Amino acid sequence: MIYYDKVSKIYPDNSIALDGISFGVEPKEFVTIVGHSGAGKTTLIKMLIAEDSPTEGSVFFESTNVHNLSKKETTKLRRRIGTVFQDYRLIPNKTIYENIAFAMEATGRSDNEIAADVPHVLELVNLSHKIWNFPKELSGGERQRVAIARAIVTQPDIIIADEPTGNLDPTNTFEIIRILQKINELGTTVLLTTHNKGVVDTVKGRVITMEKGKIVRDDKNGKYVL
Repeated sequence: MIYYDKVSKIYPDNSIALDGISFGVEPKEFVTIVGHSGAGKTTLIKMLIAEDSPTEGSVFFESTNVHNLSKKETTKLRRRIGTVFQDYRLIPNKTIYENIAFAMEATGRSDNEIAADVPHVLELVNLSHKIWNFPKELSGGERQRVAIARAIVTQPDIIIADEPTGNLDPTNTFEIIRILQKINELGTTVLLTTHNKGVVDTVKGRVITMEKGKIVRDDKNGKYVL
């Protein structure tokens, strides 16, 4: 489904973000990418959604080189990938319903589809009772659950969660991980980046460990080893 082929990223100041990365991800896998800050995790993710381009090498999604796509084709690709960020990126002056509906409107969904699907995804993340609240009225953990609901409402093939628990306490952290596992069990591929040892040991799936832009370990049933 996804394949990184000898991908390197060198910035103008000669700093190396990625150094000859090669690995693949199969459909419905749950892959955790770990490493200290600056290891290259976020750059790796940006390559997949074409927010950054490699200096060398290629990134493939279903045998298509994502960096050879037109602007229109890139937009279509991104609609198949839901992204969850550490800082939530919710629209403050819109209700929770409106935040999620906005993502659906961008993909051309009808009002009837929006009215049916938004409550459904909020139920999945246990936030049905907050549907008409604004982001400022929610806790950090609740905001992140809204961000997940927004990411999955268009039924993407892949969910990318880039340090989604970085700002959360342990209770909310494990709630978020349980939701991501549930989404994966329903058939969605999940790529999770983290430096939280407890998260990695809870997921108990495939773990890719990065260090200074390189993959130093790739364990099918790994734990946090740094």
